[in-house]
Amino acid sequence: MSIISIPADIHSGPLRALRHRNYRLFFSGQVISLTGSWMQYTAQAWLIYRITGSAMMMGVAAFADKVPVLLLGLAGGVAADRRDRHRLVMLTQTLLMLQAVAMAVMAAADRVSIAGLLALVIIQGIINAFDLPARQSFVGRMVEPGDLPNALALNSSVFNAARVIGPAAAGVLVAALGEAACFLINAASYLAVLFCLRAMRFDQPEEPRGGGSSARAMLEGLRFAAASPPVRSLLILLGLASIFGVPVILLVPIFAGEILGGGARGLGILMGCMGAGAFVAAVGLARRAGTAGLGRVVASGAVGFGIALVLFALSEHFAISCALLAVAGFCMITQAAATNQLLQMLTPDTLRGRVMSLYTIMFVGMAPFGSLLAGALAERAGAPAAVAAGGLACAVSGLFFAALIPRIRSQARLAEAVR
Repeated sequence: MSIISIPADIHSGPLRALRHRNYRLFFSGQVISLTGSWMQYTAQAWLIYRITGSAMMMGVAAFADKVPVLLLGLAGGVAADRRDRHRLVMLTQTLLMLQAVAMAVMAAADRVSIAGLLALVIIQGIINAFDLPARQSFVGRMVEPGDLPNALALNSSVFNAARVIGPAAAGVLVAALGEAACFLINAASYLAVLFCLRAMRFDQPEEPRGGGSSARAMLEGLRFAAASPPVRSLLILLGLASIFGVPVILLVPIFAGEILGGGARGLGILMGCMGAGAFVAAVGLARRAGTAGLGRVVASGAVGFGIALVLFALSEHFAISCALLAVAGFCMITQAAATNQLLQMLTPDTLRGRVMSLYTIMFVGMAPFGSLLAGALAERAGAPAAVAAGGLACAVSGLFFAALIPRIRSQARLAEAVR
């Protein structure tokens, strides 16, 4: 059984990956769980801002959350390539549920310890270092190869639909009941994904893949990425966007609280608008029949993301800022989701976990450096200057990648994908 019903056009169109029962179950659980996760992320950012009032401390918290992905991401990729991905995802999702319970208990206490909060954030990052590459690479086991791009696009759509619902709900709940309510709801949401994971059925367990030392396996993944110019270029561009652009999410509470005057509710609306734009982008990618032209899509997404951030930094009107964040969300996910699709199509299954761990490192693990940089710059020059500088860097890097596309086309493995 699954929560999502089978649509009429299941064998074609933007929902074709849902014809696979296991993927329907996975998709169903993610709809609920990811909404809870975004509620937690929003409430967590607001809690840190509320108790510290410091942009730098928000940067430190974001660093603590993401740096474990940078340090342990390749180990997580090796685990995803060598272990049963189904069981690994069940384990990591259970651990994330327990972490959310601990966050709820701490937030409900009369005095919230910033040290304890950072410790739980670090634990969350460690779990994510193994969860993210495992979940990304697990999708290929649930669908046929021809449906993989569509499944990845649907994953992105549900992730970004949750970005619309989760932050908006978190803004209301934080104002009414406090941050602990959001953490508790997130913990409960993991029950849905665990139920769906347990309901999956596979003909046989995954066979162990590879052997030898973990260090050698990590180097094998790095060598593959370095030896493939298309893979290397895509990962570098994503890393630059993560360093210079993604930290806008970190600074949105400052815009909501000090510049635009929206408070916790305003934060939820702003984050929801960014998620709405991202959702539209993911749905658009799901409607694509293949991967042809995605190189240009990646480049335009990077350039558009940077321009939208610069304009957001200059805006002092709430409605205009909401619209600009929607454009930024659209462009950011256009780049990230198209990159994900290209990387998975370019990678053999035996290396998919490790390449997805590199994707996670670049998209998530590099963000701590950007968070610290953005937090420090915001302390000295203000949040608008930090966001504008990051946006400019993203736009320039996107233009440089666009100039490389003709050379990328000459590579045999991407000839069909970017022509």
